[in-house]
Amino acid sequence: MTQTRRQFVGNGLAIAAAFFGLPHIANAATLEEAIATFTGGSDAASDGITLIAPEIAENGNTVPIEVDAPGAAAIILFAAGNPNPDVCTVNFGPASGSQMVSTRVRLAGEQEVVAIARMADGSFKQARQNVRVTIGGCGG
Repeated sequence: MTQTRRQFVGNGLAIAAAFFGLPHIANAATLEEAIATFTGGSDAASDGITLIAPEIAENGNTVPIEVDAPGAAAIILFAAGNPNPDVCTVNFGPASGSQMVSTRVRLAGEQEVVAIARMADGSFKQARQNVRVTIGGCGG
């Protein structure tokens, strides 16, 4: 079977569109599944947790993120657009002085950062922040 140059380029573009377009769709489902796994399907309130992240990050390789959730037993951090959306999980014991996490993460382009805290009473708190990355990052 012979293939013209136009057919070859068209097929290549179709494959590239499928390859680069599907991860964003899959990540959205993966993120919601990961959140549901952590929360056990429970709803999360938006009060009682503070997420501090820059609106615009000049370098996607080191984006500072802070999460403060007084009374939390665990905090999990997600980056929706990354190949693996779960960034980190921090568990707090009874001797923890404060329930705060401060870290730097690598972000791939503009995406939503989600922090969920499991409180000591079993309830969940959630905060979301959209971060736009101008250069660098995962695959950027």
